[in-house]
Amino acid sequence: MGGTKKKSMASMEKSQDDNANSAAGGDEKGKKKTEKTKVVGERKRVDVLQPRMNDQELMKSLASLKAITVYGAARSLAVNAAVARSVLSSLESKGLVKRVGGFSGHYIWTAAS
Repeated sequence: MGGTKKKSMASMEKSQDDNANSAAGGDEKGKKKTEKTKVVGERKRVDVLQPRMNDQELMKSLASLKAITVYGAARSLAVNAAVARSVLSSLESKGLVKRVGGFSGHYIWTAAS
């Protein structure tokens, strides 16, 4: 029931001015909106910065951990979890750590011997 309410005089004039400007070729407001939608459509890729340590130094700092998790590695390396995850995946690809358990992204690694 009900329906749309009647607009005030000021809002009716604004909408009428907007319609007239868009029919006449547009103005800067319309251009800004289209530029903004283009920016929203783009995805920015941010690479994580690895710590300035070689693999042996990384393994030395992770050796004290019985079970290596992302958050445990982040704490021991003093980096955030995204960096720790990339470090662990690179160490796993090099064969220095081995994934032994976990599920759904929450994995557990041990040092490969």
